[in-house]
Formats: sequence, C-alpha cells, structure tokens
Amino acid sequence: MNLQGKEIVLGVTGSIAAYKAVELLRELVKAGASVKVVMTESARRFVAPLTFATLSRQEVMTDLFTLDYDAKIRHIAATEGADLLLVAPATANVIGRFARGLADDLLTNLFLASTRPVLLAPAMDADMYRHPAVQENLERLRTWGVRIVGPAEGELASGMWGPGRLAEIQEILKAVTEILQPTNDLAGEVVIVTAGPTHEPIDPVRYLTNRSSGKMGYAIAQVAADRGAQTILVSGPTALTAPRGVEVIQVETALEMRAAMLDHLPKATVVIKAAAVSDYRLSRPSTSKVKKSEKPQTLQLVPNPDILKEIGAQKGARIVVGFAAETGDLLRQAGRKLKEKNLDLIVVNDIGAEGAGFSHDTNVVSILDLDGGVEQLPLLPKRQVARRILDRVVRLRQERGSGG
Repeated sequence: MNLQGKEIVLGVTGSIAAYKAVELLRELVKAGASVKVVMTESARRFVAPLTFATLSRQEVMTDLFTLDYDAKIRHIAATEGADLLLVAPATANVIGRFARGLADDLLTNLFLASTRPVLLAPAMDADMYRHPAVQENLERLRTWGVRIVGPAEGELASGMWGPGRLAEIQEILKAVTEILQPTNDLAGEVVIVTAGPTHEPIDPVRYLTNRSSGKMGYAIAQVAADRGAQTILVSGPTALTAPRGVEVIQVETALEMRAAMLDHLPKATVVIKAAAVSDYRLSRPSTSKVKKSEKPQTLQLVPNPDILKEIGAQKGARIVVGFAAETGDLLRQAGRKLKEKNLDLIVVNDIGAEGAGFSHDTNVVSILDLDGGVEQLPLLPKRQVARRILDRVVRLRQERGSGG
C-alpha cells in the first residue's frame, strides 16, 4: 500500500475501539499518508490526544472554535487539500448526527463542510448496531455516497457475540486504498450480477419466496463497479440501497429474472449468479385473494427454469460464476453443480454456519474451480468476500487473455 502524497483527516469518536485507531494511524503514516486527527470530546476519555499527535506529528484538532495559524475557520481549513475523511471508530451517536445533518462539534461540522469522499468504520454493541434507527441512518448515509466498512462480527466489549466490532485494520486500509487508488482491473468487462430472492405469487396478497437478503449480490455489484466494470445488477425484491454506478434492473419472479438475464446476456463478459431463485412457482396463481378455510389447501407447483444452466449452455468466452447455499456435503454437491451447469467457478456457503448465509453482513464460503481447486475463506464481511471472488475472475481472465 502506497499512500505517498495523500492527505487524510481521521475522525476518532468515543468508542472502546478508539485504541485501535492508534494502530490505524500508524499504518496510514507508514504508508506515506499525511494524517490530521480530529477527536470528539468523548474520544478523549479513551485515548489522550498526545498519543495521536505524537504518531501523526501534527496537532490533534478538538475545538470547533479555535482558528488555525492563518486565522481560517477550523472546520473549513481542516479538509482543504484533504483526499479523504475517515471516521474510525464511528459510534452510533456520530452516525446519527451525520445522518440528521447536526453540527454541534468540530467533527460534525467538518462532515457537513467537506466535499471529499467519506469512509466510516462503525463500532458499537450488537443490539445497538441492529437497531432500526442505526440501520436507517447508515442507509441514508450510503445514499449520499458515504462509504461504510464493517462492522465485523465477533466478541464485543460487552461480552456479547455479534456484529459491531470495528473492522480489522487491514480491511479499513483496503477500503482507504480502494477510494484513494481505485483498481481498474475489471475495466472493459461487462459484469451482470443477480441478487436477492424471487417472489412467486400465490394470489394478489401472498407469494412463495426464500430468506435471501440480496446483500452478497449487491456487494459484488458494488465492488465490480468500483474496479472499473460496466455493471448490471438484476435484483429481486430487497430493501437494499442501489449500489453506486451500477445499472439496476428490478424484477420480482424467476421468469422476469430469466427474461432480464437473457436480454442483457449478449453484451456480458462476466456473469455472477448470486440470486436465490425460487425453484418452483404456482401453475395457476389465483387472480383474487384465496380466502381462509378450515380445509387443507393444496398448491400445484411447477419447476422454474434453471437460469444458471441456460447461461452455462451458451457461455462462450464468458466467465460464469454460480452460487450454492447448501447443507450437508457442501463440496461434493457444489462440485457436481459446477460441472453440470458448465460454470467456471462456484461459491458455496454452509447456511447453517454461524455468521454465514442469509441476512448476515458476513459470510463463510469456499470457491471451487474446474481444476478441482478449493479456496476456503474464513468468516469475512460480504464486501471482502466479493473482492476475493472478483480477484478469481480477474485471474481467470488473465489466464485466458483479455477480452470477453
């Protein structure tokens, strides 16, 4: 990592994870960045400003009402020439103040005054992170273009286990590098990603579906776009914010997803099928609401098309990646699908593993290839899993030569 010539403003807020910001600062400085540290009043209860001042070799900014040596207003002067505003750790409190446009200290004023990219690394207790208010605030910030890295899942200061740990330092550094030195190793590729569940109507009110949240597919689409690909996301119904710089096609049923995929397939060079498509649909959905009855009800189901198999049959020079959410003998079942559907790679996850599967922000996967290779990844945030999958796509393209 080379951050020579880059200027970063590091905001540190009042979390027990504030001590990790010291190591983060060391790594940023070691990489050549010039780092100005801004500390909130509560952050100073965890780590003394002198620690950050010593490592950054710059005065730590704490006071909104202090002018710099040129008598410039501090929250304006602080970001002049900066390339990035990084807040790590970012507490639920500061995330909420950012999202609501409040400006009651130096850091919140700086956030509102800055026109630079912003990266937040949340850190808080699991129940706090899961609270709808925090999730709503994070989604609002994402729609404004704020990047979010983490949080990680693991043991917390409270003794609980769950999401809320500050992302690992190397993950934060990777996110910083992606913003300041974007990798364009997917430039020239047209990547189609599918995500989310499908809804198969029973009647105008009810439908068949599955537990997919779409988070994995959305993460892949965002990372692909960040790495220079023209990216198309075919998404089933989700509550997720559309990724930046990605063309999003919203569908509901498996047949609609199939039609969208086949319509865009001719221009695709890479297909990544992360959606959890319903295997069956009703043969004849009711046009009116089915009334409740004491008698048992029977649903007549018919198979949906195997979209991934259809794409594999007409793969050509495309790279095609499938997903398999399995229980039991994961690798054997995934290996069979890899060959039967003519894929290049298949990503398999054990939906019963802790921290993996649907709705989680993390995943535990293995990536299988046609040569019998198996790359087993540890528990990682889904965005980091997305990077590893796309790394494999890039490697395959290099092995085959450029072009789709």
